[in-house]
Amino acid sequence: MVVHHLTKDEARRIAIHAQLLDAPRPTDLVAVVERLTLLQIDPTAAIAPSADLVLWSRLGSTYEPAELTKAVEHDRSLVETVAYIRPPRDVPAVIAEVRDAEPHPFTAAWLATNEPFRRDILALLEKEGPLLSRDIPDTSVEPWPSTGWTNNRNLTRMLEALTLRGQVAISGRRGRQRYWDLPERVYPAGLPTLDLDAAIQHRNERRLAALGISRSTGTQMPGEPPYVGDAGEEAHIEGVPGTWRVHPAYVGLPFEGRTALLSPFDRLIHDRVRAEQLFGFEYILEMYKPKDKRRWGYFALPVLHGDRLVGKLDATADRKAGTLVVNAIHEDVRFTKPITAAVRAEINNLATWLGLKVTHP
Repeated sequence: MVVHHLTKDEARRIAIHAQLLDAPRPTDLVAVVERLTLLQIDPTAAIAPSADLVLWSRLGSTYEPAELTKAVEHDRSLVETVAYIRPPRDVPAVIAEVRDAEPHPFTAAWLATNEPFRRDILALLEKEGPLLSRDIPDTSVEPWPSTGWTNNRNLTRMLEALTLRGQVAISGRRGRQRYWDLPERVYPAGLPTLDLDAAIQHRNERRLAALGISRSTGTQMPGEPPYVGDAGEEAHIEGVPGTWRVHPAYVGLPFEGRTALLSPFDRLIHDRVRAEQLFGFEYILEMYKPKDKRRWGYFALPVLHGDRLVGKLDATADRKAGTLVVNAIHEDVRFTKPITAAVRAEINNLATWLGLKVTHP
């Protein structure tokens, strides 16, 4: 059994290389998402939508958001699932994990009670699809109860539940509204059906290829988990507790760093515990905090320089004024002249990509 003994520098470089954030930049959009396995969809656009920021961080200013729309809605080289854009080959495993896992008793009971509602939706999509949510009647037998924003959002809850289980698919968008259709009209033909064990193995292996180095398991959190089971090979990181798993293809590769501004949802820093342990980087997305409680800003972008996360950029895109307003650059380490120059150059690149001019308040 191979066991790797890594320094923190080596572990960081493996993580950065796996996430395509070293030099040279990749050039193919679909290949980038294939490596990353997913783009998280988030409506916040204080600077730009997260999926676009993630791709810009890798591809640079040659990336155009229309290319992503084309890949999802026309070429079908990528597909949208609930909350994520993914390569089609990962969809069967994502579906199997939900379909075959032990269901939450409340959700299972709600779906069972609303079986006529499910049939109504599938029959309508078969006849009329693709359809926006507003064009699908709510024939629920029992409403979805919640003390939060999902209360009585019966149609959205059912459509997303059916999509997660592979009975409905998202075929495109009109603004923020989603089109819904039958999977056979959206997903490429020939995708396999996986059982739960095969799905978990596939997902763990793909996740490790995207992350480079991660822990087997840990505290569960909402959304895409950062853990990789027994994928890859065992690793120990100097000065970091616990046993890790590493993708052997990335061990010992040469490293040429660069500077990048990251989305708060970027997978390099999405696992806050890993970011703290490997990079010594503390980060909290503060858009849900009152303004006077924020340390770094509403939608602060983590700053990568070489193999270090060195700070956060607090900036806002004011599209009416045509400006990228730089409110602050927070230095986690003291910026040298080369770091300062590289960060400013990347801010200018971001503004150019957005078609804006950099200003300071």
